[in-house]
Amino acid sequence: MKKILLLISVMTLGSAALAKLPAPSEEAKAKAAEAAAKTAHGNKVADFQLCKSREKVAAHYYKTTGKGKPAPKEATPACADPGPYKPADQAAAPAAPAPAAAKPAGKG
Repeated sequence: MKKILLLISVMTLGSAALAKLPAPSEEAKAKAAEAAAKTAHGNKVADFQLCKSREKVAAHYYKTTGKGKPAPKEATPACADPGPYKPADQAAAPAAPAPAAAKPAGKG
């Protein structure tokens, strides 16, 4: 009996979960895109930090063991610093040039 009640309750709740949600607004889409961009940049920063720490550990290993650095079989890419995070609206719009400073009127 308990199994049947459990099955019925699960089916009822499951059908409610399948209800169609409204489409997200433009603001919600923009916010989601911004969050995705921040996450992607955070992943790039984490990869850069991991790369630098690997290089540091390898350098320490070669220094302490007295072994020379072996010739790599495959060239590994250098660690690329992603730089500071720039929001999409700032990255897409180029910086406007500063207006030329007006020369003060001279006396004569």
